[in-house]
Amino acid sequence: MLKWLFEPWQTEWMRTALLAAVLIGVNCAVVGTYVVLRRIAFLSHSIAHTILPGVGAALLLQIHPLWGAVGAALFTAVTVGFLSRRHMVREDSATGIVVSAMFALGLVLMHFAPSRSLEDALKGHLFAVAPAELWFLAGLTVPVFLVLSLLHKELELSSYDPVYAGQIGTRPENLTRLLLLLTAFTSVGAMQAVGVVLTSALLVTPAATAALLGGNLLRVMATASALSVAAAVIGLHLSWLSDAPPGACIVLVCTAEFGLVWAWKRLIRRAASAAA
Repeated sequence: MLKWLFEPWQTEWMRTALLAAVLIGVNCAVVGTYVVLRRIAFLSHSIAHTILPGVGAALLLQIHPLWGAVGAALFTAVTVGFLSRRHMVREDSATGIVVSAMFALGLVLMHFAPSRSLEDALKGHLFAVAPAELWFLAGLTVPVFLVLSLLHKELELSSYDPVYAGQIGTRPENLTRLLLLLTAFTSVGAMQAVGVVLTSALLVTPAATAALLGGNLLRVMATASALSVAAAVIGLHLSWLSDAPPGACIVLVCTAEFGLVWAWKRLIRRAASAAA
């Protein structure tokens, strides 16, 4: 009777996909908490889209696409920070310029790559993650968590009160650029799960859902991570049952979680208003 519930996890490729999705989801949830708190969701969305030319260049050079994605994401983060430095160009304008150019370059490079490569880059290829690639994902996660743990207080303070943080010597603009670099690393891993189009959803949606539930920063991170893991399990299972793209299923589950929490909070607020 419960065969449909346990059968998918008896295959090695499903277990590998789940482990990859959990690594990616937790990484995105932790970094995404800062992204949501600092209101730079658009920047994270933009960085995710600029991974494409790195993938195309790597395929043409016959190296692993992940290395090209890392280079492209870091280039975008550094370039946006450079153009917007000293307020010569507004940050949103710099982002728009770089993203448009990088995405266009990516389409050109992917045109000359193998025919299935563009689809894999746009939709993700979670079911095709090799066991060896799990080490690459873990290697991306370790430096991100290390930097966040070392600079947790500075990032938290500059996120809640950037004016005061600047007055005591912490430079919020430098921390924002650092966060963009961490977002770049995180986006590379997320690309494997959901593709470049939906990467920002993993960064923003679980963190935004956790923020609705409230609590301090560490609690929001923990809640966002739990929501990401739940979305990975449910999304992969739905993908196995329906033969739909796994990345899209995971993102839809994340969105459903947000909708349920939003509706629940709204009901509580209405009940409290009626009782008052």
